[in-house]
Amino acid sequence: MELVVDSGVKKMEGEAMRKNQTLICAPIMADSVDQMLILMQKAKTSGADLVEVRVDSLKSFNPRLDIDTLIKQCPLPTLFTYRPTWEGGQYAGDEMSRLDALRLAMELGADYIDVELKAIDEFNNALHGNKSAKCKLIVSSHNYESTPSAEDLGNLVARIQASGADIVKFATTAQDITDVARVFQITVHSQVPIIAMVMGEKGLMSRILCPKFGGYLTFGTLEMGKVSAPGQPTVEDLLNLYNFRQLGPDTKIFGIIGKPVSHSKSPLLYNESFRSVGFNGVFMHLLVDDIANFFRTYSSLDFAGFSCTIPHKEAALDCCAEIDPTAKAIGAVNCIIRRPDGKLFGCNTDYIGAISAIEEGLQGSQPSISGSPLAGKLFVVIGAGGAGKAIAYGAKEKGARVVIANRTYERARELAIVVGAKALSLDELSNFHPENDMILANTTSIGMQPKVDDTPISKEALKHYSLVFDAVYTPKITRLLREAQESGAKIVTGVEMFIGQAYEQYERFTGLPAPKELFKNIMSTY
Repeated sequence: MELVVDSGVKKMEGEAMRKNQTLICAPIMADSVDQMLILMQKAKTSGADLVEVRVDSLKSFNPRLDIDTLIKQCPLPTLFTYRPTWEGGQYAGDEMSRLDALRLAMELGADYIDVELKAIDEFNNALHGNKSAKCKLIVSSHNYESTPSAEDLGNLVARIQASGADIVKFATTAQDITDVARVFQITVHSQVPIIAMVMGEKGLMSRILCPKFGGYLTFGTLEMGKVSAPGQPTVEDLLNLYNFRQLGPDTKIFGIIGKPVSHSKSPLLYNESFRSVGFNGVFMHLLVDDIANFFRTYSSLDFAGFSCTIPHKEAALDCCAEIDPTAKAIGAVNCIIRRPDGKLFGCNTDYIGAISAIEEGLQGSQPSISGSPLAGKLFVVIGAGGAGKAIAYGAKEKGARVVIANRTYERARELAIVVGAKALSLDELSNFHPENDMILANTTSIGMQPKVDDTPISKEALKHYSLVFDAVYTPKITRLLREAQESGAKIVTGVEMFIGQAYEQYERFTGLPAPKELFKNIMSTY
């Protein structure tokens, strides 16, 4: 694939020279023309390249007057869309009136109009061959149920192209993140300008990676949550989080694999770090149901490295051709690298991040003969998943006496046997306090957004612990940590673990030294 970059593209204010021609379009949806004009100014300020005027969102509409006003007063190029209810829009009126308004937008100087594939024959007949030379015709098709096969998508593109479209547009819905691969395949091989995206959270990377695969434009909303289609990122995130202007055919793809995953701050940390050194990579949230299927589908070397979080850390082991001995001993990986031969290498940086953060939290303690303040301590781990295994392993290595508490006792027992620890059910934990000065580490998602009022242990029991660690970092101070602090314990946040485990991952991703101070600065604002 080749992507021609116009050397005449000017540097935008405060922005490095863009490396691609893919446009960012901000949908404008409002009740009135006056509100639309305000949003158009906001779109320009935000860095969008053009606006999509969603005429169907207007509460009242005088076609000639309103279209003329919107075109003349818009500071950016305009794309007019008048989406009917039968294609996911808000317009439920007369079809001929709708098409007349789009024809009028073309006549009055719109830069683009969007006409649905189902309506294009009627629209073309009404034009009588009088198509504007200036206005580009986008012919679109939306599937709100699924993503068809590659063959069906190819046939769809051919039908759209045959209709007289200047630009082909289709949007599908992601049932699984692997659906996006078929859309990338169509996009990269398209011989005509194409707008292709997959809606929903599992389709997010289709919107971010448009420049890599040669997409004509992507849509970015002006405000989080106010989207014209499911899964749209904001213009601000496209530009400032994902470094959209710097993406191109050679950009390496990285991401955090999880379910849920949208809470993760990894894209913020890695993308800002990539930008600081000019590393040609992008890091994204990857909402994955089946990790083995994900890796089978995205086997290209371009998909170069991954962080792995709940619930896939253990299943990821079986996907790796080579596993670091420590990760194998733990039984979980949280970092996966694609080797030059295409095979996957897995390692575990969780235990390093967590144990070093906990040791720093105990710095006031006298070090034991082993040199670690953890040696001899009673160390209670909540959770028997991937992170629990890692932290239990790390604590045992440091000489701690480990106890595993889990909602399902049998899983706690299985891990306890492997590590050489005692097992408890989570229900037993609040009454377990054979001694004071214990250490507690929560490795579950209990207390994570949105369930911030949840906690794995009673406040009364926390008085027996000298230090409490929580791997959850959204929010930074969980209910568990707040109550531990109120009970007199030192606390260590998941942010500290997050930064610690990211050092090695960054170095494996990039081959460069981790910018440790930058990592701390980025997360200090969080």
